[in-house]
Amino acid sequence: MIKRTIEISSEPAHLTVKHDQLLLLPKDDDHAPRATIPCEDIAVVLVEHAGTTFAHAALERLLHHGAVLVICGRDHLPAGMLLPIGEHTELVPRIHQQIAVSKPLRKQLWKQIVQAKIRAQAANLPPRSGAHSKLLALARGVRSGDPSNVEAQGARVYWQVWLDDAGFRRDPGGPAPNNMLNYGYAVMRAAVARAIVSAGLLPALGIQHSRRSNAFCLADDLVEPLRPLVDERVRELHGDGYSELIPEVKRALLELLTARVRTGDQTGPLMVGLHRYVASLVRCYEGAERRLVIPVPKVEMC
Repeated sequence: MIKRTIEISSEPAHLTVKHDQLLLLPKDDDHAPRATIPCEDIAVVLVEHAGTTFAHAALERLLHHGAVLVICGRDHLPAGMLLPIGEHTELVPRIHQQIAVSKPLRKQLWKQIVQAKIRAQAANLPPRSGAHSKLLALARGVRSGDPSNVEAQGARVYWQVWLDDAGFRRDPGGPAPNNMLNYGYAVMRAAVARAIVSAGLLPALGIQHSRRSNAFCLADDLVEPLRPLVDERVRELHGDGYSELIPEVKRALLELLTARVRTGDQTGPLMVGLHRYVASLVRCYEGAERRLVIPVPKVEMC
């Protein structure tokens, strides 16, 4: 079953629960709920409206069913996450495996991640174009651990031609459509973090990312090959004339979580593909496999 993403942005609400149903109540509490959703059907609750309030029971039931709560800041971008710490039958062994993973394996996994990211970037560009061919060549040249930082070389090639507007520069603090990219990446990061926790792994223990103050290093590693999915959707929105994070734009970016992708030999919603992706990482940690199964758009790349 595809789980649902709930966004609260246009009006404040009070979130409570009754009979394991999440109730979105008007703040005056004198009216019927605006929505009633089974907690078990929810994957992500994204809250932007600053007037939103929460009953403790609502938060507990959402976490019990594996949902992640994402809180947006004044800039309308996700600022923090509340993730479940559920009971997983293999939690302790998996954390030990995650801590003990060898440096050569981490380097090989990072190589696969970088190659997948660059190939996904190439898929967003016109086939047989110079940039498309150069990205594919760069992907083939990535070595274990990416010591030559081919990822950054690919980014320079990619962002120069990503938009027809030659003046675009990828800068998180820059003008639109950077704001839409920021939002989409943050949503994707939250979904990846949810899949990591669901698999019994610690999101702070990364493969390549290792900043001491970052509690989501592993999510930042695994989200890299998925960023081009956001890029493509943002480019479409930009082409349609959107520049602000209005509800229609946020909805289009949230819908990426239900977009159909191919993960290995299976096709389905990205939300499901993320769990297969993380499961393949677990198998690598266990020594059962050496390759990640990374979601890619259902359309075959050239």
